Amino acid sequence: MSEKDGVFDPLVDRRMLLRGLAGVFGGGALFAASGCDGGTSPSAEESAPVAAPLDPFAAPRYVDTNGIRMAVYEAGDGFPVVFSHGFPELAYSWRNQLPALAEAGFRAIAPDQRGYGLTDRPEEIELYSLEYLCGDLVGLLDALEIDKAVFVGHDWGGGVVWRMPLLHPDRVAGVVGVNTPFGRPPGPNPPIESLRKARGEKNYVVSFQEPGVADEILAADVDKAFRFFYRKERMTAEEFAALPPDDPARKFELLETLQQPLENRDWELLVDDEELAFYVDTFERTGFTGGINWYRNIDRNWEASKTLDFNVPHPSLYIGAANDTVLPPSSADGMEQWVPNLEKQVIADCGHWTQQEKPEELNRILIDWLERNFGDSGEAA
Repeated sequence: MSEKDGVFDPLVDRRMLLRGLAGVFGGGALFAASGCDGGTSPSAEESAPVAAPLDPFAAPRYVDTNGIRMAVYEAGDGFPVVFSHGFPELAYSWRNQLPALAEAGFRAIAPDQRGYGLTDRPEEIELYSLEYLCGDLVGLLDALEIDKAVFVGHDWGGGVVWRMPLLHPDRVAGVVGVNTPFGRPPGPNPPIESLRKARGEKNYVVSFQEPGVADEILAADVDKAFRFFYRKERMTAEEFAALPPDDPARKFELLETLQQPLENRDWELLVDDEELAFYVDTFERTGFTGGINWYRNIDRNWEASKTLDFNVPHPSLYIGAANDTVLPPSSADGMEQWVPNLEKQVIADCGHWTQQEKPEELNRILIDWLERNFGDSGEAA
């Protein structure tokens, strides 16, 4: 434990813990290469004192779910709301939402999901399909003795929460997609094949398919990677769509960009120094392989979806961001065909990292919807 001017400094304490874990498991190079720590998370003795700069992230609780050990952060009492993060994020990405929902009278729950943070990172790629990711959340409800919950997901986490009512409808009270629209029924061709034809081999989703490649590039300079990711968008979604089809940015050639110098780039970061350090310290320990493995199951998820009934009758909310170039609001057009009980909101002057760029506005929209649908009675209105 450290002290700063006689006061406990949780960020420094976390750094000490992470450095210790790196020594136990062989350092960042090992994680960058394997993306796992032997399939297990740190022991309770090693991980219990983890502290983040903001409560309720002072320390996680751990639950056993679906064959893994999951780190979970909670705040508040009341109707349960489970938050599912995206790539490259953590439960910590919801640091501005958990206290706000707790104050509004809800029980807010955010896990580090499979492959991330202090949760287990199995080696096998096939263990990161949506079937497993949704199963993790069902096991989380079981461990917390919760019958059903509202599920809120951002980015890849949105893909998880929109699949929950298709796989486990009886455990879902409602669904909120932050930036992420409901996924349409499967098309005739495997998604990676279609994406390769449309955007080429250097498109980041396509390049993520080869084990070890993206993992090594991202882990080579984690600070650089997160400064690239967590920056304010420099153009609107309309300006982005107007780029020439062969523009590298339009093709999302992420790894190519990350291998170029970032000096002299006038980027406005969406996180402060302590928040950035939280992500960097964590991913320097874990590497990126666990999260990238979610992408390596896209075709497997497509195949499994062929037998599903694409119908979500549950109360649902889509919250888009006007300047999101990855998932623009237009990507949610036509959702009502499969999600009839749907509300839509779009946050202006906001890019892809909505819960970190415009937390107050997101919280206002989310809490208003939750109170109208799951207020005093705890039942959907």
